[in-house]
Amino acid sequence: MNFLFSHGVIMQHENGTIEPVKRAQLVCLTPLAIVETYNSELRGICNYYGIASNFKDLHYFSYLMEYSCLKTLGGKHKMTISKIKQKYADGHGGWAISYTPKTGPALGYFANYHDSKVNAKSFKLTCQDSICNRFLQFRGSVNTLETRLKAKQCELCGSTTADRYELHHVHKVKDLKGKAEWERCMIAKRRKTLVVCYDCHLAIHGKTKRLTASSSIDGEPDALRGASPVLGGDCANLPQT
Repeated sequence: MNFLFSHGVIMQHENGTIEPVKRAQLVCLTPLAIVETYNSELRGICNYYGIASNFKDLHYFSYLMEYSCLKTLGGKHKMTISKIKQKYADGHGGWAISYTPKTGPALGYFANYHDSKVNAKSFKLTCQDSICNRFLQFRGSVNTLETRLKAKQCELCGSTTADRYELHHVHKVKDLKGKAEWERCMIAKRRKTLVVCYDCHLAIHGKTKRLTASSSIDGEPDALRGASPVLGGDCANLPQT
């Protein structure tokens, strides 16, 4: 229960009853990202307790996680749980988030806690899941560009010791494919801008050599696109027109 309380999955009423609640900090994510976040957390807990004799008791934990996920999706779409289940109905009595990877249309289901059961004899997981906190790490709060630049922290690698920070921006978030780490970061944040350190900015544009100070002022590493960097650190000012 400590995990559920600390992560805002449940709340306890004065009469002692427990109720799953929406997690407001996840509402800004895409529906698939919300489900993947819950799945990673659920599988992580189930992996840890996989060899426990009372593993089946985790079904209540799974129930609370699923309904918190549904309420979070409901908060995103301003719908009730029943309408969310109708919206994402899979046609077989369940619900899932539809998405389209390279292999074609697919459905993202809420994880089944039984899939993370550890085989006591071989001590191997029947389903292995790598817990990724990318969406929790990137969600952040909405700040002004100036505040984000003055924070002197790369929103991609997390560095706080870089000499300078720049602003990477795109025209439309919907045009991003999510193939690169920086694209997934911007999609998770639902932002067209990303404050990055100089090295990350070079990496985003596939550059291997540092630019000179004069060349960086003329434009972003991909200057042909007409994008201009905003310098951070000691020069944390917005561009002047």
